[in-house]
Amino acid sequence: MTALMTGCTQLGYYAQAANGELSLLADARPISVWLDDPAASDKLKSQLRTVKEIRQFAVSELGLPVNGSYRNYVQLQRKFVLWNVVAAPALSLTPKQWCFPIAGCVSYRGYYNQQSAQQYGAQLRSEGYDVQVLGVPAYSTLGWFNDPVMSTFINYPDAELARLIFHELSHQLLYVKGDTDFNEAFATTVEEAGAEQWLAVNGDEKRRRTYAEFEGRKTEFLALLLKYRQRLMDVYSGDLSDAAKRQNKIRIFAALQTEYQVLKAHWGGYVGYDRWFAEPLSNAHLALVDTYYALEPGFRGLLAQQKTFPQFYIAVGKLAALPKEERRRQLIDLASASAKQKTSALEGSHKALDF
Repeated sequence: MTALMTGCTQLGYYAQAANGELSLLADARPISVWLDDPAASDKLKSQLRTVKEIRQFAVSELGLPVNGSYRNYVQLQRKFVLWNVVAAPALSLTPKQWCFPIAGCVSYRGYYNQQSAQQYGAQLRSEGYDVQVLGVPAYSTLGWFNDPVMSTFINYPDAELARLIFHELSHQLLYVKGDTDFNEAFATTVEEAGAEQWLAVNGDEKRRRTYAEFEGRKTEFLALLLKYRQRLMDVYSGDLSDAAKRQNKIRIFAALQTEYQVLKAHWGGYVGYDRWFAEPLSNAHLALVDTYYALEPGFRGLLAQQKTFPQFYIAVGKLAALPKEERRRQLIDLASASAKQKTSALEGSHKALDF
């Protein structure tokens, strides 16, 4: 009976995923149609023209896929396209895994309906998991469908719009089934290096200032999360009783919340990360923090080594063919070598200033 119920639950989940994707594609219209639509606002048309420029840059300068993705636009009647459910045990930062036929095993489960995501989150909490349900503005179908531009992110600042499109197209270019850390760090490297190159060509003072401010806040916020993630890891790996670990966990999350308010005041009240705190803080909030960034220094080192994006993609493809632990080891080695080179170059510049 349990197996039958599990099978029905899975079928229901796949049905909502299929219906959600097909509905999205059915409502999307070519950007050219929106640009010719007298009812579309001037602001939307301006953003869509920027998307066209970004899309062309992705192909001509970054070597990203030439296909129908991000050439259509869909206006959604909701703030996010998906809600991801992330779960972790009460005394661990290792996320629960869900396995799917195409994507392999990943550390989240997405729903097109917020209420369905919340209901599944409540079920996991009843099973003893820490849970976070977080709205997602965009995702990649890995090239199986032509992913559209969506109202959920169309009003991002130009450089952030470029980053997002570069990131999602990167997943279409290369995706290793079952290795979320590798996939996300690769896409994050392409998005960040790509955005830097895009700004170098298309950036004006306002675009560069906006991007620098966003990057500064993101760096500080990530450092905050990693700091408290490490504190939790130290507690969970220690010799305290489970009851004592739970008490420490409460104190650590309270301190994180307090320090975030200080950081927010430093930013002048910027609210961009408030949604991250919409639910009570839990292990699920910190379980995936290093997924996007833990291996990025290695990819950055590889990109610097290969010099061009096409050569970089070839080198990443070779890494992808290796066993998971070996490719991770090589990326860590690349990060270490890159850091040593930077230190050596910095020391050399300091010596050059000595008289």
